[in-house]
Parts: sequence; structure tokens; C-alpha cells
Amino acid sequence: MKKRNEVKIVFPSRSVNEGFSRAAVAAFVAVCDPTVEELSDIKTAVSEAVTNAVVHAYPDREGSVTVTVTVYDTNVVKIRVRDKGVGIEDVQKAREALFTTAGDDRSGLGFTVMESFSDKLQVRSKPGKGTAVTITKRITGKRAG
Repeated sequence: MKKRNEVKIVFPSRSVNEGFSRAAVAAFVAVCDPTVEELSDIKTAVSEAVTNAVVHAYPDREGSVTVTVTVYDTNVVKIRVRDKGVGIEDVQKAREALFTTAGDDRSGLGFTVMESFSDKLQVRSKPGKGTAVTITKRITGKRAG
């Protein structure tokens, strides 16, 4: 696969930036001419990944969240959401449906939702160093190719 285009956005871990990141990613992948459903899938997955970073990565301070979007010539889109926060002790456990460390006000479905709206979901994390979530989605689109 050859990169067609790439963008990197860095913003503070404030919940207000979740909507911005979702809209920015959607606008950037428009070059692939995604269907409404594909665009909705991408926006939902990005929203969940950024919300996870905002809620979990920096529990006692504000940090930064980096979203990198790469569009390949095969209409594959890779979206990487990275933080330099507390990290995840047990990624396998965190990916289980209904597991949460954020208390009763959270459903624990973030990774499950991301996975269901992507073709591939990769989660890498190191305690004390941060987490990177990579969402891969092939756009079949209206005129993909």
C-alpha cells in the first residue's frame, strides 16, 4: 500500500475536542468518497477512541491526544489515536465488553464499539507511557478504487 495522504492533529485532552476530532477525521477521509454508513462507522470509532483517551489517560491532569489519519491508495484508512497518559495495565482485560476502570457512569464498551465499526483494531499500551489505538477501515465507497 502506498500513502495517498496523511494528517496529524494534536489537541488537549478536553471532552470538547472529541467532536472536533470526529469532524476533522471525517472531512479528511472524504477523498475516498465513503458511503454514509462508512463515514458514520469511522466517526463512531474515532469518537470512542478519543473519548477513551480523554477519560482514562489523564485522570488527574490534562494531557495531549494525537490523532493521525493515513489514507492509502487502496482506499484503506488508518486512524491512530495516541496519548501519553497512564496506560493500560491489562489490554486484554480492557478489551472485554463491560470492563471499565472509570466507575459506574461508564459502560465499558469503548473497545467493543471501536472493533465493531472497524475492519481491524489494534491496541498497544505501556503503563505510565500511554496508549495507541489504531483503527483500520477499508472504504468501498461510492467510487472506491
